[in-house]
Amino acid sequence: MHNRSDQFAKNMLRDGLSLVSAAETEVEVLAATQKIDVYSVPDPARDAERARMGLLGELAAEPSLFEPFHGTPSLRQVRRCLRKQLTWHHELERRARAAAGAVAPDEDADASPQPPVAFPALVVISPGRPETVLDAYRCERAQPGVYHAVPGLVTRVVVLAELPRTRATLMLRLLGSGRVLRDALADLAALPDDAWEKSIATPLLIHFRLGTEEPAIDKEDEVSAEIRAWVEEYERKLRAEARAEEAARAVLTALRVRGIAVPDVARERILVEKDPETLERWLERAIVAASLAEVLDGLS
Repeated sequence: MHNRSDQFAKNMLRDGLSLVSAAETEVEVLAATQKIDVYSVPDPARDAERARMGLLGELAAEPSLFEPFHGTPSLRQVRRCLRKQLTWHHELERRARAAAGAVAPDEDADASPQPPVAFPALVVISPGRPETVLDAYRCERAQPGVYHAVPGLVTRVVVLAELPRTRATLMLRLLGSGRVLRDALADLAALPDDAWEKSIATPLLIHFRLGTEEPAIDKEDEVSAEIRAWVEEYERKLRAEARAEEAARAVLTALRVRGIAVPDVARERILVEKDPETLERWLERAIVAASLAEVLDGLS
């Protein structure tokens, strides 16, 4: 994964999963030239936090390899992911034997009892429906947008385009493109400022926005374009909020200069007002007013 959209997906998964697990990116798989995009091991002490993460938390309930794709993956691409899964399990078993002192590195591993090692799940995240993959591995629909392969593979396929538009799926839908990404960005913007999703996603969206100092993006890089548009809107909102706060402070200053007392309730009302026309009107009145009632609309 080399382009910025893929890097964004990896970082989004890693940072989101780090809330409830030990999550790593670019995990080296020994005896192979492949790397796991994100590997997550759940922390039992944070089960409550994982429960509030919706679908991403469900998928992270067991040790899992997360492999997000920018385009709908082919059967060959998913097979490469399965090789990572099998090779990584072999490596986990080797580490468990070494930790238990069960076998020296040059001995026959099969000659010693195998320490129990959970087989890690593979989570393939696809923007569209990978029909060849679903057919080849007899995937069954577990819930809208989520398919489970035959049990022995311990593989889940998440189809972003089929996920319901709910908060529970938001962190995954932010990895989509086109309409899915646009809807997800709108849903993210509508959340309260202290929402955990914003604390994870906003810094990454800003970091991967491809600012003016970066090389020009490919016009076909739809994800980068959507993210850049969201960030520009987010920054406009921040500037508007800063201007509103400055105007509110000006109203309070004018009232103080006029010697007009401002109770806490009225002060809060002024500070939370965001409409620039209302603040401008209040400021004009505050400059000449003799009482607070002459400034604020509807104040008795």
